Amino acid sequence: MPETETIVVIGAGVIGLTTALRLQQSLPKSTNKSVLLVARDWPTTTSLNYASPWAGAHYRPVPGTTPQSLREESQAQATYAYFKIASQDPASGIAKVEGIEHLENPPAEYRDQKAIETYYGHLDGFRFLEKSELPEGVVWGVRYETFVVNSPVYLAYLLRRFILLGGRTREYTLADPREAFYLGENVRTVVNCSGVGFGDEKSFIIRGQTCLVRNPTTTTLTRQNTDGTWSFSIPRPLDGGTIIGGTKGPHDWDPNPSLAVRETLLRNAKKWFPFTEENGGEFDVVRDIVGRRPAREGGMRIEVEHVDVGGPGRAEKGRRIVHGYGAAGRGYELSWGVAGDVVSLVLEGGEEVKEKAKL
Repeated sequence: MPETETIVVIGAGVIGLTTALRLQQSLPKSTNKSVLLVARDWPTTTSLNYASPWAGAHYRPVPGTTPQSLREESQAQATYAYFKIASQDPASGIAKVEGIEHLENPPAEYRDQKAIETYYGHLDGFRFLEKSELPEGVVWGVRYETFVVNSPVYLAYLLRRFILLGGRTREYTLADPREAFYLGENVRTVVNCSGVGFGDEKSFIIRGQTCLVRNPTTTTLTRQNTDGTWSFSIPRPLDGGTIIGGTKGPHDWDPNPSLAVRETLLRNAKKWFPFTEENGGEFDVVRDIVGRRPAREGGMRIEVEHVDVGGPGRAEKGRRIVHGYGAAGRGYELSWGVAGDVVSLVLEGGEEVKEKAKL
């Protein structure tokens, strides 16, 4: 009988949880392999450095022309297809809503018809807004059917499904991914979904500030302003209020929310976003949110690294770390596609996910 093997997944953010679940689902029932999820932070944790519970989150395409953006689009389309299925279960915290985008000064990629077909063509109900439908100052607009996520609910949903399928968990703070090889029986593969990696010089954080309000809305709306900044409103399903955002501050380690930023976010939201009138036109603020998105120069690291474990005289070869981290602010949008790519590397023995587009 083959020796039992443990695959360790590091990290319980949206990428780690999705990867652990997809890996658990992909293992044959007769397999001798099991999955152990190891993390410092969990869906019940409140930490600036655990970004996933703070996310909006919604599905919105991000057009581009680079190999990185094309690879991300392939991952995003896989996630959109998964959200369609998951949204049918109310316990997931995912709901289908109307998505609207208003751009005052659209970048070149938004004016490229081929790029728009690539990045928006898979969306149900997609159409350009007529000039008569555009608010003052907006020159480019679209609408489509999309999905919004109550992120704390969805994280708990992923974890619950993983455990019910036989997955195991352990709360543990790792100093190095190689430490994970000692946390289970016969660990030959470790999956690194740690967010910023372990000492990766290309990794950095992007500070974001948003505001959670009780005011309900049924549409997720994104607006690009003339100065290049972006604003958005994202309803959280299951009466979770609405996230109003937001900011992006690379390498900004300030943990404190700014009242001035909150006032700007709410002032813009009052002008642009469709809230109902039961609150008398005022916002009922639940809290200011500051989180650190785990980003990486050049995009996510999705590849296999072969390592030796053990000290001098006891080194063991034949071990590998499959990396999947650095999603920045697109963790939810890319999550199911990223998990599929990572699981393919784990189970099929590949070395690297090629940069490609699934059109």
